[in-house]
Amino acid sequence: MYGNRDQIRTQFVDAWHKAQAGETLTDLEQQLVDVISEHPEYHEFIKDRETALTGEFPPELGTSNPFLHMAMHLSLRDQARTDRPAGIQAAHASLCARFGVMDAEHRMMECLGQALWEAQRNNTPPDQNAYLECIQRLAAR
Repeated sequence: MYGNRDQIRTQFVDAWHKAQAGETLTDLEQQLVDVISEHPEYHEFIKDRETALTGEFPPELGTSNPFLHMAMHLSLRDQARTDRPAGIQAAHASLCARFGVMDAEHRMMECLGQALWEAQRNNTPPDQNAYLECIQRLAAR
């Protein structure tokens, strides 16, 4: 699931519209629909293609980007499924057992967001060790 902003947003919107129409979904589309389904606060927004594709979410206004949020869920699930970085699968499972999937992933997003922010600020790849340590600290609490 790579591409520019419009392509990524279109994938979410198209998957949701296909699901609502009862059409057959690809594996990726099903993953997208699962995450959208878990966020009813985004349903009205996703239904309106034009708004979804052109919406702006400037952090200085305190608005959360629903596409970034849902993509982070997908990233965390993919990391847990593939155990990359090594050890995240166990931490994800532990956190999910304690808090439920959504709450656990929302907690983990803080670590993921921090790792991505630092990488962008430093113009470097994300520090996987620091990221995993942050996740493991959450799991150990």
